[in-house]
Amino acid sequence: MAYTAIDNPTEYFSVNTWTADDSSPRSFTGFGHQPDLLWVKHRGSGSINPTIIDSVRGGDKMLATATDAAEDTKSHGEVTAFGSDGITVADGTNATYPRLYFNDDDPFGASVGGEYVCWSWKAGTAFSNDASATSIGSIDSSGSTSTTAGFSIVKIDSMPANTTSTFAHNLGVKPNFIIFKSRDLTTNWDVYHSSALPDGERKLYLNDTDGVIDSGFMNDTAPTSSVVSFNPGSSDSNHIAYCFADVPGYSKFGSYTGNGNADGTFVYTGFKPAFLLVKDTGGSGEGWELLDGTRSSFNVADKRLRADSSGAESTGSNYYVDFLSNGFKQRNTQTSSNGSGETYVYMAFAEAPFVTGSNGVPCNAR
Repeated sequence: MAYTAIDNPTEYFSVNTWTADDSSPRSFTGFGHQPDLLWVKHRGSGSINPTIIDSVRGGDKMLATATDAAEDTKSHGEVTAFGSDGITVADGTNATYPRLYFNDDDPFGASVGGEYVCWSWKAGTAFSNDASATSIGSIDSSGSTSTTAGFSIVKIDSMPANTTSTFAHNLGVKPNFIIFKSRDLTTNWDVYHSSALPDGERKLYLNDTDGVIDSGFMNDTAPTSSVVSFNPGSSDSNHIAYCFADVPGYSKFGSYTGNGNADGTFVYTGFKPAFLLVKDTGGSGEGWELLDGTRSSFNVADKRLRADSSGAESTGSNYYVDFLSNGFKQRNTQTSSNGSGETYVYMAFAEAPFVTGSNGVPCNAR
């Protein structure tokens, strides 16, 4: 059985939903932790991109995961406070500053409603690494980290072009999943996953439906317990990296093979999932599927958003998946998550560990 040191996953990760009311400012609470990384999406139609904000870059700095666009700074501010249990959003008098991304009940005047979802993670402990002083990595890095939750936000400034640099991630263990983005340049979101892309030679794009790309973007070098290798390409750039490592009973970054059957593949995670991100690694043009146990509060879970799309939430049998006490089971025949013989990577976080570390009691299924 999988025991865990994190009995209550919401201390480090949670899924939060709300209905917009156009108020300004507005506070959102009940997260269960200080949210250092926010991934927010309007659930209705209207072409609103899923957006990432973090406490390291600042609450007015936005990156959209469905595009290759550079960081967008909102002069009115987006998140004015990363509180101990949620966030405060500032001026909403103009739909683009920032109601559109958090609290607009009628985006673009399109009568599409104001339902939002936010996936949030706590890091919490600031760090700064002077590479010349510590001899860890070849370039300075700074950010926020939680070694307990296996998560760090890493800011790397002035990464030199056409050069493989190494930077400290501060996790103390090898990361299993890393998302990279240039803050300055129009570039894709690069994704490393230890299960299907273990050697640092191949990658996926978070903002695209492409399959695995053979690029050598990490100099064919897997991350170590202290540093990550990365080459930014042809231009100097400031980068942000979100680094995750497996934590038993709390998080899992793995792969599985689909069977093309509605009685689909079961994947053991060691916990009851609260959140699931899945991507087909083949060249089938399938996107990154986002499901969670809050928007779909009972089995089967069937409310899907995509990390690579500004589109509205989709519901139906094409996205069926069961969230079980110790993993998830696909209940669809779609190539996007359960095609016969297709290889998928996934990112999952817990609603509850299968067995808690404090009392050894198994959790219930949904």
